[in-house]
Amino acid sequence: MKTCISNESAIAPESRSATARPLAAATLACVALATAACASVEVASAPTPAAAGMVDIRSLVPDIALEMRYAGTENFVGRRVDGYDAPKCYLHKSVAEALRQVEQDLRGEGLRLKLFDCYRPRRAVLDFMRWAEDETDQRTKPQYYPEMEKSQLVGEYISPTSGHSRGATLDLTLMRCEADGRCEPLPMGTGFDYFGPVANTESPRITEAQRANRERLRQAMEKHGFENYPKEWWHYTFKPEPTPDTAFDFPVR
Repeated sequence: MKTCISNESAIAPESRSATARPLAAATLACVALATAACASVEVASAPTPAAAGMVDIRSLVPDIALEMRYAGTENFVGRRVDGYDAPKCYLHKSVAEALRQVEQDLRGEGLRLKLFDCYRPRRAVLDFMRWAEDETDQRTKPQYYPEMEKSQLVGEYISPTSGHSRGATLDLTLMRCEADGRCEPLPMGTGFDYFGPVANTESPRITEAQRANRERLRQAMEKHGFENYPKEWWHYTFKPEPTPDTAFDFPVR
């Protein structure tokens, strides 16, 4: 059974009442985006990764570096996100196999990947939208969106639908590793989930070394079928997507 992503599901329950306060600008943007998405994206009732055709990336690369930000508190909402009950990375099997090839290529150069986010439950996407609507919560602004107002994040950076929920999108960076196994992330110009123009993959505001590191990551990913989202240097989607019209909502456990 599948259900359509509805406009109403993206609105906090208290906002649906006729007597509730007016919708915030962020929520209005969410509704507009969700309306367009609803016609083509459905949420499948698959209860497990296997039922959704996904695998744990560590079943293919046991020692791949994971720093799953939304399973902890070091992220733009400042707390664990709904649906992330464990720091694991699930991806559609074909996507995971392509990522294994990327990792194998990079290891030959003394480089490795570090993953920040992979499959994202639909409930987590809605959690992000609730956070975006709450203009009173500005705790993480200095670190994650100092150049932007929170209401500006909906659309280009936070969306009511996400390729992550289809198991084909992931967020990651590059590390340089020494012979003794110690690895350090390469400088990319911003941290993960920095919302602002300097995070654009081809931003002119970064150094030549940072630009070269972003380009090396892009080359490695594109070689095996991944496409970068130009607004975020860390964001890649495997193309063609295995389930382009279907999202999932099983929790990460």
